[in-house]
Amino acid sequence: MNSLVRNIRETKIGTVTTADNFRTAMRSLAGGVSVITVGRGNDLSGMTVTSVSSLSVEPAALIVSINRGASSWPLLQKHGVFGVNILSADHVDVAERFSGIGGLRGAERFAGSEWVSLVSGVPLLAGALAVFDCEVEHVVERHSHAIVIGRVLDLRVSPGKPALTYWQGQYIALDQNEDAVRLADVSLPSARALWQV
Repeated sequence: MNSLVRNIRETKIGTVTTADNFRTAMRSLAGGVSVITVGRGNDLSGMTVTSVSSLSVEPAALIVSINRGASSWPLLQKHGVFGVNILSADHVDVAERFSGIGGLRGAERFAGSEWVSLVSGVPLLAGALAVFDCEVEHVVERHSHAIVIGRVLDLRVSPGKPALTYWQGQYIALDQNEDAVRLADVSLPSARALWQV
């Protein structure tokens, strides 16, 4: 038996899984920040999430986990379409509005930003790193949430800006160029550099 597997099985877990310690543990997983948008006209809502993942390239599809108690859930069920807006580091205010900070609800959360629409008509954030216009393909309801599989109808990409991530309860900018320089300053030398010594 693999020693790693044996060691894991021999380890005793000393804590009981509660909602609070589960949330604390999940904050250790850094995640890209997105806003899910649903609805049309004035019947709009949305939420900030870190639970977006690609499912497949052919056909293009995404997975997102949505709390079935959220105000966005009934609109997603009603219209069967949604937007995924991947936020840049410049969009902390958008992330906070759509997470409910300040008590904003529904269409109020969209104020202060520019929105466009593509095929389905859902609002998509102009200037986001990427936006995906999606149609609900399948829903798996489990516990408090639903795993929503969305087929991508259209998308737009605006590269070149730092990404917004969420880690340990705070928003953090992730800049490929700036962070690569930081890592190079503290990283181990390459094998080639060692041979030249």
